[in-house]
Amino acid sequence: MSSSAAFLNPSEAARRLGVSAKALRLYERRGLLEPVRSAAGWRAYGPGEMARAGEIVALRALGLSLAQVARVLDGATQDLGPALAAHQATLEARMRQIAGAVEQIRSLRADIARGQVPAAGDLARLLRPTGSIRVAFDLPWPWGGERFELNDVRALNYIIGPLGSGKTRLAKRLAETLPSAAFLPMERTGDGGIAARAQMNADPALKARVDETLAWLVEDGAALSDALVTLIAGLEAEAPAIFVVDMVEQGLDQATQEALIARLRRRGPGSRPLFLMTRSSAILDLAAVGPDETIILCPANHSPPTSVAPYPGAPGHEAVATCLASPDVRARTEGVISWRPQMASS
Repeated sequence: MSSSAAFLNPSEAARRLGVSAKALRLYERRGLLEPVRSAAGWRAYGPGEMARAGEIVALRALGLSLAQVARVLDGATQDLGPALAAHQATLEARMRQIAGAVEQIRSLRADIARGQVPAAGDLARLLRPTGSIRVAFDLPWPWGGERFELNDVRALNYIIGPLGSGKTRLAKRLAETLPSAAFLPMERTGDGGIAARAQMNADPALKARVDETLAWLVEDGAALSDALVTLIAGLEAEAPAIFVVDMVEQGLDQATQEALIARLRRRGPGSRPLFLMTRSSAILDLAAVGPDETIILCPANHSPPTSVAPYPGAPGHEAVATCLASPDVRARTEGVISWRPQMASS
C-alpha cells in the first residue's frame, strides 16, 4: 500500500459507509469487492475500494439483490429501472407525508392565532410519524399485570430475551392486541409446509409473490428449503396488516438468514410492520440496526419488556448482546436444556 493514511480498516470503512463490517465481508465473499491486503495480511480499503463499496451500498439501498448489484456493476441496467421507479414512489410517499404534517402545523398555528388551545394529543400526534401504530396492554404472566406500551411500532421490531423470559407470551399478546395482526408459529415443515403449499396452489397471485421473493433471496445467497418457503408464504399473504413471527430463523442457515433480513430491511416505508422473535446475530446484527427498527428485550428477571437502543453502553444493550448467537452456535445448542445432577443422598 502506497500510503497507509489513505486506507481504512474494515471497521472504519464500514462506519463511513453506514453498513456493518459483516456486510463488507459478504460483498467480498460474493466477488463484488476486493479489499487490498497489508503486509501482515489485514484487509484495507483505499479510495478505489471505498468508491466501489459506496456504489454497492447505494444499489443495495435501492433494493437490489447481490446478484442484481453484480449485473449493474458489470454494465447491465435492466434491474436498475424498476428499482429507481420504486425508490421514486417511496420518495413521493414521503413528500405526501411531509405535506400532510405541514398542513397540520399550519392548522394548529391558525388555531393558536385565534386564541384556541390545541386539543389534548394534537401535538403528540403531530410529532408522531404519520400512520404510526401504538399498542398498550396489561402484561400476562409471568409479569403480573404490569402495563406495556409501545408508542411507535416500527417496520421491524425485534423481540429478544433469554430462555424462560416470557418473550413468546409477549409475542402472542401483541398478535392478539394489535389491529389485524397474526402470529406465525415456528412450525414451518411437516403440516405447516403442506398448508403453505396448499395455500399457494389455491392462490396464484400469492404464489407469484412468493416465487418473486424466493428468487430474490436465492440470488442473495439463500438456500431454498421448506422452512423458507413456508415463512415467505406467510409473510406474502395479503392479510393481516401485521405479522408477529415466532423465531424467524428457525430452519434457516446463516446465508439464508442474512439474505432474509436484507430483504426485509429493503421493503421501504409504509410496509406492514413485523415483530420478529429471534436469538440469532445474523437476524439481529446490532451494528446494522436502522432508524426504522426497534429492539424489545424481555429481561431474565421478568421485569417488564423494554426498548433497547442498539449502541454499546445503552441500558439493556449488553443483555441483548448476550442473548444473541451465530446461526451455527444456535444450531448446535437447539433443544438443549439446563440439567443439574441430583445430589447423592447421605
